[in-house]
Amino acid sequence: MTEIESPALSIIVPTFNSGAFIAASLRELLAYLVARPARSELIVVDDGSQDATCEIVERELVRPGLGQLLRIPENRGKGYAVRRGVLAAAGERIVFIDADLAYAPSQIDRLVAALAAGADVAIADRTSPDSRFTLSPGFFGYLFTRHLSSRLFNRVNRAVLRIPYRDTQAGLKAFRGEVARSLFARVKLDGFAFDVEVLTLAHRQGLCVAEVPVAFHYFSEPSSVDLARAGWQSLRDLIAVRRRVGRS
Repeated sequence: MTEIESPALSIIVPTFNSGAFIAASLRELLAYLVARPARSELIVVDDGSQDATCEIVERELVRPGLGQLLRIPENRGKGYAVRRGVLAAAGERIVFIDADLAYAPSQIDRLVAALAAGADVAIADRTSPDSRFTLSPGFFGYLFTRHLSSRLFNRVNRAVLRIPYRDTQAGLKAFRGEVARSLFARVKLDGFAFDVEVLTLAHRQGLCVAEVPVAFHYFSEPSSVDLARAGWQSLRDLIAVRRRVGRS
């Protein structure tokens, strides 16, 4: 019996009520994967969507052996969805990327290159002087608010957890496969602060984390996330991570 070769790359896409744009995102990701010389896989994890997201995903993932959909019956949080995807992935390298493709698939190559150069983890760094933003003028005020909130959150988590990374919340991260599976097997947070827990665990283990400049574009509708409410929840999550993982 012939042994099936593990994919070189697994891409995890968490979704929640993404019906308005997920078809276009999947077509772009599938085109990117088909053009790659090595075998790859795409894992879409739906976090209890109430719209037509799952039906659209199933329709778009028509290429056998390249894409699969994991359905979570009820909304559990982005962290839970990403964790489910990572632990189901078989790739030698594992990437997760936001469903709206604010980072084009070509940006994945930058992070994979950092892994090839020796990093255990590679994270998009929107604060790098070499990163570039493209956005619709109508979303400037919203994105500016999100930017300030993100910078404040990063200052707080660096103070609370003593981790050195400038941009913990970017929705594009890559891992060596065994590293990803080991880290996410220990992650407990289900919400948006799961990235911080992953990076705190990586830092405590002395793993090499590369911060990679990226091109970021924003043309989709503003998120419905309540920033104030999410901020308080994230602060509680940081305290929980500190208690559980410790502080150097």
